[in-house]
Amino acid sequence: MKRIKIIEVKSEIGAGTRGASLGVEAIKIASLDLKSDFFKKHESVEVEHVNELLFDGAKHAYAKFIDGVMIMEERVCLEVYETLWNDYFPLVIAGDHSTAYGTIAGIKKSNPGGRLGVVWIDAHADIHTPFTTPSGNMHGMPLAMACGIDNLECKVNDPRGETLEYWEQIKNVGMPGPKIYPEDIVYIAVRDLEKAENYLINKYNINFIEAEDVKKLGAVKIAARVLEMLDHCDMIYVSFDVDSLDSRISTGTGTPVPNGLTVEEAKVLNVELAKSPKLVAWEIVEVNPTLDTENRMAENAFEILEATAQSIINQPVMVN
Repeated sequence: MKRIKIIEVKSEIGAGTRGASLGVEAIKIASLDLKSDFFKKHESVEVEHVNELLFDGAKHAYAKFIDGVMIMEERVCLEVYETLWNDYFPLVIAGDHSTAYGTIAGIKKSNPGGRLGVVWIDAHADIHTPFTTPSGNMHGMPLAMACGIDNLECKVNDPRGETLEYWEQIKNVGMPGPKIYPEDIVYIAVRDLEKAENYLINKYNINFIEAEDVKKLGAVKIAARVLEMLDHCDMIYVSFDVDSLDSRISTGTGTPVPNGLTVEEAKVLNVELAKSPKLVAWEIVEVNPTLDTENRMAENAFEILEATAQSIINQPVMVN
């Protein structure tokens, strides 16, 4: 049996829409409404945030609040690393998706020689860079940070000075150099892509599973296929953005997109993936209760989280 430690990251510094920092508390409220003792049963730690920087305004047009994002990546990296070092399973509940890079860096820091596969369940590919971003929002960049990619072939922006210095620094959080290979990413339910991201998906032949595939084949078969795709990896990390859910049920998130997963599909998918003994961390992000009515998104998110956590706890422990 695995011991879970909940890592709370109430940061929204990388998002374009405010309110994702409240997602952690919204999920806790949902657990109370659903009469669950989940948060009482498991140890938890809160990573200190720097959301107060949002009041200063964004200085870096092509990487908004990159100075604050850098601080958050380092803090999350350290917390995940220490959690793994102490033989706990990091279950991360975060605000905006930018800090997922900190999670990846922390996993890699704990096992520098291990090859890490990433399952990215999201409506967006999140592999933009300051050179390609249409918005400057850094929750669209975590996978580029993790792969150490600039994507200069698709350059449309001209970031300079401090922005570039921070971007170079951020790619070396935890340890120098890339943390993952693009070919070790599996995208699920990504359906809102920009040209620069599409270019990278084709260039590196990144694994891509559409929401439609999940509906056709079923979440159990898809999970088995994903684990097969990452069979060559030593460790697996699943990052679940709630906007992977269909926009009819995901109003409580910053960037809802139609034609996504149902709550049941997402639940089964995450539960099945969590059965893999290679899974070393699981993360849920982007619940924004300010955009919601009756805390519905958080209730759906908690239902998926609780079922996945149970699957993680029941995992056989790998013996080295």
